Amino acid sequence: MRKFTGSFTQQEAIPETAIDAAVEVLRSGRLHRYNLAPGEVGEVAALEAEYRDWHGSGFCLAVTSGGQAIQIALRACGVVPGDQVLTNAFTLAPVPGAIAAVGAKPVLVEIDRNLRLDLADLIKKIASSGAKYLLLSHMRGHLCDMDRVMAICDVAGVTVIEDCAHTMGARWNDTRSGNFGKAACFSTQTYKHLNSGEGGFLTTNDTDLAARATIMSGSYMLYGRHGAGPDADAFDQVRYETPNCSARIDALRAAILRPQLAGIDTNIRRWNERYRAVEAGISWQNRIAVIERPPEETYVGSSIQFRVPNFSKEQCLELLRTAADRGVELKWFGRAEPDGFT
Repeated sequence: MRKFTGSFTQQEAIPETAIDAAVEVLRSGRLHRYNLAPGEVGEVAALEAEYRDWHGSGFCLAVTSGGQAIQIALRACGVVPGDQVLTNAFTLAPVPGAIAAVGAKPVLVEIDRNLRLDLADLIKKIASSGAKYLLLSHMRGHLCDMDRVMAICDVAGVTVIEDCAHTMGARWNDTRSGNFGKAACFSTQTYKHLNSGEGGFLTTNDTDLAARATIMSGSYMLYGRHGAGPDADAFDQVRYETPNCSARIDALRAAILRPQLAGIDTNIRRWNERYRAVEAGISWQNRIAVIERPPEETYVGSSIQFRVPNFSKEQCLELLRTAADRGVELKWFGRAEPDGFT
């Protein structure tokens, strides 16, 4: 058996093609997405069109971060200060942070033992809160039953916004994550599937939402220079009533992302091979329970999660210390269960 001597927590190098593209942008000095010659299609517009086509959405907007994509999506969907927005209790700070940033209030929905949204609790929280928006975070790459989620929300009149920071390329019943709700948000932060340091995408099939999001991102009325946006007439009214939030991605980051996007399907296969190898290596342990993957889900491996259902809180903490001593980073998202800790 070979001992792994690399780092579990550091990303791979940026490909040489992306480095070359970035150097060309730097040599030009034209980093702003609208700093283009007449008739020129810039790096950002090309990236938006390529991501739209790969993802299978109607429109795509590239912005400065996944968190900004969420904030813009919330506002463009109609969330206003004081609104309540349902979201996962198991999530990362930028998700409820985006809700708070637009003046709304998060309503936390429980998760089940496989880290997916607890749909019984979702029904309960919709009824008790009266919330009309769900910011669904596919946390750590785990898709819940999207057919049931959408059926529940459609009946209740709840608008769904998907946070797909961890599920770029994943599918439920062969539909890509991010093509279920009214809008979807993706991250290209360093630890995500595409790496530009910071960055993100907003995708949607809704023309009016795409127009509002484009203005909010800071279009300077140059919305015609976007690579995957709606036609000019979609902006006739919204340009007079939509604020500019200055969240434009720049040409440098777009140049870094385009070659990575071109190779993402190959990388997904590589990542999943590694995921399955790690999963097989730990699943034989009778004290570890791996997360079940339903047959309807086609996942994209990045991080891996497991449960230790018979461990006490003290044993979980000791496991974290032992892993750290061996150079392995574990994060504990613990909660009390009848038979131990998850």
